[in-house]
Amino acid sequence: MNKIAVIDYGMGNLHSVAKAVEHVGRELGEEIEVLVTPDPDLIASADRVIFPGVGAIRDCMAEIKRLNVGKIVAEAMQSKPVLAICVGMQALMKSSEENGGIDCLGFMDGEVRYFDDNLIDVKNSRLKVPHMGWNEVTQTQDHPLWKDVPQNSRFYFVHSYYVQTSNADLVTGKTNYGTDIVAALAADNIFATQFHPEKSQTAGLSLLKNFLQWDGNA
Repeated sequence: MNKIAVIDYGMGNLHSVAKAVEHVGRELGEEIEVLVTPDPDLIASADRVIFPGVGAIRDCMAEIKRLNVGKIVAEAMQSKPVLAICVGMQALMKSSEENGGIDCLGFMDGEVRYFDDNLIDVKNSRLKVPHMGWNEVTQTQDHPLWKDVPQNSRFYFVHSYYVQTSNADLVTGKTNYGTDIVAALAADNIFATQFHPEKSQTAGLSLLKNFLQWDGNA
């Protein structure tokens, strides 16, 4: 059985992630078990781990610290495939500008920046913050999770802050919203997305299907 743990620290629509994973598991014909849980022992027993998150990073980091989620994620990163989604990806960075500046987990080299309130598109039209809706993702590096996902597929985004990193080797996908931003990062057995694969229809479900089959090697 393929056991997937979705880390529950009270931030995010975790059941939409769980339902999407269950759906692609059925498509693969695999026997899977999806656990939405904060229990470190259950998470440690899983074959794969999903680290989601939505909302303010201050609130997310407060719950991450209270429940010792950082230690849980760090241990998972040592031995199994990990998928971080949205604020889950941002929490992996060193720090965030949100709420006057917040220290994050520091597991990846990067900072979280606020979108400029004066963003404009190529037609010189004002762009709203948050960045909400569908946008194309350009795959910048090959990765097993991009298998059968066409280049420039559209994924669903909801965020006011974005990841910036000086380490180009981490970046596996970019999108543009007035400026080029990181859409996906990867290092060793972790893959992280700013977009929500569980809300991204065909392309997102393909990515989740790849995650269920991924052995953690790039």
